Amino acid sequence: MGLIYVNPEGPDGNPDPVAAARDIRTTFGRMAMNDEETVALIAGGHTFGKTHGAAPSNHVGAEPEAAGLEAQGFGWQNSYGSGKGAHTITSGLEVTWTKTPTRWSLNFLEYLFRFEWVLTKSPAGANQWVAKDADAFIPDAYDPSKKHRPQMLTTDLSLRFDPAYEKISRLTHRDMGPRACYIGPEVPAEELSWQDPIPAVNHPVINDTDIAALKREILATGVDPSKFISTAWASASTFRGSDKRGGANGDLEALDDVQNRFNSAQNDGKRVSLADLIVLAGCAAVEKAAGDAGHHITVPFTPGRMDASQDQTDVESFSQMEPVADGFRNYGSSTARVRAEHYLVDKAQLLTLSAPEMTVLVGGLRALNANYDGSAHGVFTTQPGHLTNDFFVNLLDMNTSWKASAPGSDIYEGTDRRTGAKKWTATRADLVFGSHAELRAIAEVYGSSDGTEKFVKDFVAAWAKIMNLDRFD
Repeated sequence: MGLIYVNPEGPDGNPDPVAAARDIRTTFGRMAMNDEETVALIAGGHTFGKTHGAAPSNHVGAEPEAAGLEAQGFGWQNSYGSGKGAHTITSGLEVTWTKTPTRWSLNFLEYLFRFEWVLTKSPAGANQWVAKDADAFIPDAYDPSKKHRPQMLTTDLSLRFDPAYEKISRLTHRDMGPRACYIGPEVPAEELSWQDPIPAVNHPVINDTDIAALKREILATGVDPSKFISTAWASASTFRGSDKRGGANGDLEALDDVQNRFNSAQNDGKRVSLADLIVLAGCAAVEKAAGDAGHHITVPFTPGRMDASQDQTDVESFSQMEPVADGFRNYGSSTARVRAEHYLVDKAQLLTLSAPEMTVLVGGLRALNANYDGSAHGVFTTQPGHLTNDFFVNLLDMNTSWKASAPGSDIYEGTDRRTGAKKWTATRADLVFGSHAELRAIAEVYGSSDGTEKFVKDFVAAWAKIMNLDRFD
């Protein structure tokens, strides 16, 4: 039939998806298409329509150039049935890819990864694939009373089984987040590490009494509360709203001991996960810091997080998520190539934060002494570890003069404008809240003489938001 591009049955009719992928890459490469463009073209094109292979090729006449002159205008003559509609024969393959073949959808890629595929034959005898153990839900193109099981071409399966194409196909699912976000009757049964699966809760979770007791035990470990705050932030703030990846997970040796003691003492199957303990420890430390500053508050905490196993973790992909900068903790690696304040705003938008939420979190984390390396940059307070609005009060103090510590340096020194005595050090991620007009307006609210209560309330709300960003349950 003079098939376009490649043989959809596979090279020379051999139904080998990986071998077919090599032909696809060569053919589309000659058309100046890379792998990403090839996947997009095939997956997009196979959103629609069907192939036609109603009967064996002996029902098909000679190609138009070889047919008699009197057959002009008729194309290939088809002697099967009516020769059209349900009796159409073109490629000899009989495949309808999706349940909505006249509308755009992601069904092609969903089915490709959802089902396992078994080699079969079309009515014309061509090699094609049918979904194993699937129900018949694909509509017949001509008879509304008929349904078919999902079917694919060998070259379709290339997108799943060729290593490069398979990775590109994942992109269509990446922004859906972990498996917990998948909804509806067509959720794939197969669990893959790149879907960021987390075990379902399979035990009773801790109650309010347990939470209170665990908070006391955590604070009694002797670990500086700022360590718990920094760990909880480092864990939960890995979340990215762009693709819903990341979130609370990790480890801290002191919490391992707390977890083991609690879980071993239970006789009713109750358990606490390490992910829950990391968040709970941060919440307990924030409550203590607020109490030390004279504000008695409760940080919201909802148990039920689970710990992903090593087998469920796509280590390589998560290594790519390691931040090159985190302005909330005054962290910037040697590979950072843009201004610290730009990284800060970028991380804030990934965390789905508003400008006031970003502002109050930075001010609070500085007061809580939660810098990644314990540095004093931006810790504009004489009582670090207390949840106060001192960051804003001292940032906006016009008696302080700021200048770079060295030419071209991103570290700044704040000195007394009158005496020249050194008072503070800061980064660009700190001083932006005094220099940027909109952020300064927010900082002035929190730094005002009557802004303390609002500052504490807003910090707790923003903190709780971060701790729960990955809760899709």
